[in-house]
Amino acid sequence: MNMTQTSEPEVRVRALSKTEKLMTRAMMTAWAAPMFAIVAEVDMQAALDLRRPGVTVSDVIVAACAKALLQVPGMNAHWRDEAVHEYPVANVGLAVASPRGLTVPVIHGAEALSLEEIAARRKELVGKVRDGKISVAEVLGGTFTISNLGMFDVKQFTAILNPPQVGILAVGATRTVQVWNGGDPAWRPICEFTLTCDHRAVDGALAAKFLGLVKAILEGRN
Repeated sequence: MNMTQTSEPEVRVRALSKTEKLMTRAMMTAWAAPMFAIVAEVDMQAALDLRRPGVTVSDVIVAACAKALLQVPGMNAHWRDEAVHEYPVANVGLAVASPRGLTVPVIHGAEALSLEEIAARRKELVGKVRDGKISVAEVLGGTFTISNLGMFDVKQFTAILNPPQVGILAVGATRTVQVWNGGDPAWRPICEFTLTCDHRAVDGALAAKFLGLVKAILEGRN
């Protein structure tokens, strides 16, 4: 009886880059934190109306978060040495995927920048990440992070904390949805925002206050 021996398929082994190794360590640290998440639906029409050449919805979200972070300083903070360290400036990180792995460059002092300045800085940082030219200083010092997967048609997701930061905002895709509108149903551009928090530093009331403020700013009510 003849038996044909088949060879095992070749397995490709890919070593992690330095950036990926750092992200792996950060994720392990994040899972040690007691995390919770809350979700809000945001009417994005006012935010969409702020778009103009060079300025994207992501830039509008960064600006809204920066404004809210200064009004709710408990979210603009790090958990370190068994204490909450609140910061006077909003250094907003943006999760960026690239062939080299996930990187979070930081827009420092975002609260003091115009939409055009935020857009220019965001474009510069994303370009550096994708070209592999981002510097260490440009990924350090973040006080809050935004992860936006809306461009991938993801409706809603929960992002993992970026330690030692106490909060991260996950942004889904904007969809046209029929809403009640006070008894006069209307079609509106709705986006789901999910805020993940470190429960050692942030309680539900503080998280709700911050997410409600971000919602109000983006809806043009604040």
